[in-house]
Amino acid sequence: DVDVDVDVGGGGGADADVSEDVSDPAPSDAGTSLSRRRVPETPDAVQLSIFSNRFMGIAEQMGRTLQRTSVSTNIKERLDFSCALFDPSGGLVANAPHVPVHLGAMSSTVRWQIDHWCGEGKEGLRPGDVLVTNHPQAGGSHLPDITVVTPVFRDGTIVFFVASRGHHADVGGQTPGSMPPFSRSIEDEGVAIKAFKLVNGGVYDEEGVIALLRGSRKLADNLSDLNAQAAANRRGIALLDELIDEHGLETVQAYMRFVQQNAELAVRDMLKETARGLLAETKESEASSESRDRVRLTAEDFMDDGSRVSLTLTLDAKSGSATFDFTGTSPEVYGNWNAPPAVTSAAVIYCVRCLVNQEIPLNEGCLAPIAIVIPTGSFLAPSERAAVVGGNVLTSQRVTDVCLAAFRACANSQGCMNNLTFGDETFGYYETI
Repeated sequence: DVDVDVDVGGGGGADADVSEDVSDPAPSDAGTSLSRRRVPETPDAVQLSIFSNRFMGIAEQMGRTLQRTSVSTNIKERLDFSCALFDPSGGLVANAPHVPVHLGAMSSTVRWQIDHWCGEGKEGLRPGDVLVTNHPQAGGSHLPDITVVTPVFRDGTIVFFVASRGHHADVGGQTPGSMPPFSRSIEDEGVAIKAFKLVNGGVYDEEGVIALLRGSRKLADNLSDLNAQAAANRRGIALLDELIDEHGLETVQAYMRFVQQNAELAVRDMLKETARGLLAETKESEASSESRDRVRLTAEDFMDDGSRVSLTLTLDAKSGSATFDFTGTSPEVYGNWNAPPAVTSAAVIYCVRCLVNQEIPLNEGCLAPIAIVIPTGSFLAPSERAAVVGGNVLTSQRVTDVCLAAFRACANSQGCMNNLTFGDETFGYYETI
């Protein structure tokens, strides 16, 4: 048994809205003298590298805590989890090198929770809150991937979010392992949670989470892994507090923005270089030149049933921007390889990051120069009740293949993660080979 402390900041704090001004909060006692330092307007190259690695290091420490304190094979041994830091608006700041399809999609999850809990007339978030979600319409991927989100407070104001996503061995559904091959609706795939406070103001809601997960075949493992995720988030908060005490909140948040801006510049440079190279080859390639600065490329691939993943990629050599337009993609299917929009966004950001030949963290800056168009009702943006369990492990691979093909970066892979699941009424196991 693992005894996990999930009190992430004490109860009784005042409700806080992330729309509050977080640029100039009152300094805490621990960091008073340091937080009065002049806040840099432009980044120092050495400090930028240091802060980038400090942010990534925090996410890595979160991952180590999660691995050590979890009990399921999926998380402890398969390492099917991801941890990351987010800014007050839910934008990705830094992550550990975990699972790409998690990391690119988790911003959508955090932003959905912010919209759900915060704002006028909403319940709000306060110190000691820990949120749980796994619903595809709430920024999730598939139901076994449960995300735990914790706000980081400083003097009553949210200054960061930390989150961990882990693949749970079973969340109910038609078959053990909660990866049913023939599911036709989200109800066939297990427990779907849009928003729930696992810890409310420092009080652990054990009865509530047990009631939510009553369909699971391994409830004890679910509870233990959720507690491990909460503990990982608590570790991230402790390390962020140390960083803020050392440098001051304003400096830390300034370099948070600088790290994102640096990633944006790196992506823009890559897109400019790629567009110029393709424009120079226009006469010899399948790309069509729309103007002197813009180039349009197309690529497509098909699922086994013939459903099309269609992409029109437009690159701007002048601004270093790109539009990924999936118009023409086939409609939602009566099967389980529908993929939520967050999964497609994760595939896009992963491909873009792979093409950047610089050491930058995967963060929100990578998406700043990019627009993604996904037609509603397609199998890349399905309805709320659509089955999606295969979208995360199959369709994501096809979308990745199509994106890399459009860039003419590499040949297609096999387009699947190769999924194996087995079990009985007492346990379920799932593996990607």
